[in-house]
Amino acid sequence: MSESSGFKIIAVDGGAATGKSSTSRAIAERLKLMHVDTGAHYRTLTYALLNAGADSAAPNAIPALLESLQLDTTIQGRSALLSINGHVPADAQIRSPEVNAKVSKFAALESVREFLFQYQRSQAQVARDLAEFTGLIMEGRDIGSIIFPNADFRFFLFADEATRAARRSNDGQTDSIAERDKRDSQRKTAPLVCPEGAIRVDTGPLPLESVVEHICAIITA
Repeated sequence: MSESSGFKIIAVDGGAATGKSSTSRAIAERLKLMHVDTGAHYRTLTYALLNAGADSAAPNAIPALLESLQLDTTIQGRSALLSINGHVPADAQIRSPEVNAKVSKFAALESVREFLFQYQRSQAQVARDLAEFTGLIMEGRDIGSIIFPNADFRFFLFADEATRAARRSNDGQTDSIAERDKRDSQRKTAPLVCPEGAIRVDTGPLPLESVVEHICAIITA
């Protein structure tokens, strides 16, 4: 359970295009939570590493590059965004074809995940320190299993592959859902899993509002 009375930590995990971001943002608005998208963390870090000339195929050079990066948090509305060396890249930059092609490869590196681990955990204190937030909702692929295994609520979102592929296409992404799932679930460090005891939510047959209503009802019961 979270340490502060009344302060809730909510973990939302799932594969690509399962609705993590849209669901988490809507819940954050409804329940006045700080929203953290750890997928955006890996995209932002990938963008910075690519700009520094990093190659995911040469992992031994990555730690030295990471040491040159200073992480901080910028609040925009209810979202906490990762700032690297004082800069928050535009959404279009971290979702470019170049980043899309490399993000899962960088995210699979142990040095990269360890670099972000403590920063991601620290976001709970960022939310506690800001009076406008009643808690934290963090989304990703290892939140309920690795980052916040003792979160007050842990949800695992899933949907059938055809639905997810259609969502991905609508977002302008062309990578294979099956290939992304394979990379995420088979990586050595912090693989994508449904955390033991997490509440599974099938987002395939339900509209977003119904998913949000369902999860909010559990949290506020």
